[in-house]
Amino acid sequence: MKAIAGAAIGLVLAVALVGACRPAPGKAPLPTTVGQAQPTGEETPRPPVARQVATPPATRAPASPTPPPALIVQPAPGAGNHPTLADFWEGRAHFVVDVPDTRLPIGESDTVVMSNGELWSYVHASARSAGVVDRCGDPVEFPGCTVIYRSYDGGASFVHGRPPICQFPCQTCPCTNDVDHVMQQQYPRIFFDGTQAHLVYEWQARVMLRHSADGLTWSSPEHIDETLIWHLWYRDCPAVERIGQHPFAPANYECLAGGPPGIHVEEDKLYVFLAQGQNPGAMGCYVAPVTAAGAGYAPCRNNPLFVGAPEYGPLEARGAAANAFFDFRTISAADVQKVGAGQAARYYMLYEGIRGPGPGDPGDTQFGLGLARSLTSAIDGPWEKYAGNPIWVDLPANIGIGHADLVVNHGRTYLYTSLDGVTRSRLQLMRK
Repeated sequence: MKAIAGAAIGLVLAVALVGACRPAPGKAPLPTTVGQAQPTGEETPRPPVARQVATPPATRAPASPTPPPALIVQPAPGAGNHPTLADFWEGRAHFVVDVPDTRLPIGESDTVVMSNGELWSYVHASARSAGVVDRCGDPVEFPGCTVIYRSYDGGASFVHGRPPICQFPCQTCPCTNDVDHVMQQQYPRIFFDGTQAHLVYEWQARVMLRHSADGLTWSSPEHIDETLIWHLWYRDCPAVERIGQHPFAPANYECLAGGPPGIHVEEDKLYVFLAQGQNPGAMGCYVAPVTAAGAGYAPCRNNPLFVGAPEYGPLEARGAAANAFFDFRTISAADVQKVGAGQAARYYMLYEGIRGPGPGDPGDTQFGLGLARSLTSAIDGPWEKYAGNPIWVDLPANIGIGHADLVVNHGRTYLYTSLDGVTRSRLQLMRK
């Protein structure tokens, strides 16, 4: 089960980082080439779920070892006259369930197409959800670390090493959360700019950034400066970062700029998208040169890009009556895709909107998948929200539905998400 969105947002602010600790006797880190290990295709049995479409069996890795594929710039959507999110926006296309169960674990992911046609999915998972262990061989606590699942059949099914192992090495054994973030590398997002890959994830409401040339060996994490959740006694915050009142979720903090992130690189600039404030929430944008360290980021020209519903709405509203308020509490987890070129280009974003808990709910329960787009060809210009939000099912939706993993393969646009809170499905954008 995925972490309740913003679970890290409810965590206490971290204090000084823990210093280096001694390796546990008799333990050595697992090899840093773990990401290259060929998976077995074995999976933990799942409970049977009634489906209208047959789920293909998970394909196994090639029998003989082959050199690891290279990262490539992800293809533009729409090649071969396939529909794009622009067609969806105009009502000419819709998402159709293509594969009900891809064998990805329940946890947020970001998937890329590799040079040899494999698909790599960077997923955050734990011992609870997928039997994940860290680089020291210890079980990973929920919500989990970033692991790679691979597909050898065009993205219909994914397999992993047994057991799945955290992608990032630890500084020492045993791993520690304060230094290695081993128990919380939530909502990973990856972007390859042709030279190196950039990956962001959430750790205790902060946005962390790493870099890699091959998608396997990563740099040490950089904290995107000023991303966190905090009290007013720590420092003041502008109105857009304030945490307002929610009828069923008492606020423990007063300010937020962080949480589940998004990423996009354009013209040597790296854009980071994040949650700003709560009740109502907003989609924030920070930018810096690709070569900048975490401390080099500044707010985008138009920040925030857009805001959520201004109110919770009728307290007892459910189903379609609650949809207009689906992104009141928090907006985050951006997945950005560019459609078109030149002045006609527009940026489309799928994002997670949360209305928050209903009366008597133990935590956030009302999740929805939202769509927005830039009004101009500038990614940091003003944006607008899709009039038909949320784009999938009425509230309250299961927790997994709020997270989008978009990938383009041979011009086709696919979406990985959970529709039932048990399995991860693949949906294909099809013309109506």
